[in-house]
Amino acid sequence: MSDPHQHSFNSPIGRIHLTEEDGALTGLTWVSRETSALHSDNAITGLLAETERQIHAYFAKALKEFEVPLAFNRGSAFEHSVWRAMQEIPFGTVWTYGDIADHVGGVARAVGGACGSNPIPLIIPCHRVVGSNGKLTGFSGDGGIATKQHLLDHESDQLSLF
Repeated sequence: MSDPHQHSFNSPIGRIHLTEEDGALTGLTWVSRETSALHSDNAITGLLAETERQIHAYFAKALKEFEVPLAFNRGSAFEHSVWRAMQEIPFGTVWTYGDIADHVGGVARAVGGACGSNPIPLIIPCHRVVGSNGKLTGFSGDGGIATKQHLLDHESDQLSLF
């Protein structure tokens, strides 16, 4: 395993920090400007530049599906199955924790835990997962549920959660 490459940039939902290992995106987090400045590479890799480009295109409403290689360097087999299932949720659509549990053969509470440990939010769209009553639950992004609502609003003006 090679040393990770890292890159940070500003987005409409806060400062995003990306991590790449062995040619695949392995992490996306929201961090403070001070922290991210300490961890950014001086020479950005092609994958990190492409991921940033796609994120900006997403916020410009010019991209609905991210196409970058991903790798899970942590998590259980169950978490990996949940993260892969979340990647199947179409842009502008929400699934419930129960929907994903049915899809992967688990229970909604365990799916919630896997969503909460998603290492690449936004790219793996955990913001598209809601409670059985349509209620928004936690979100790892800066701003929490308000950011989740912002992302859902961004994806669909017609999406009704309540």
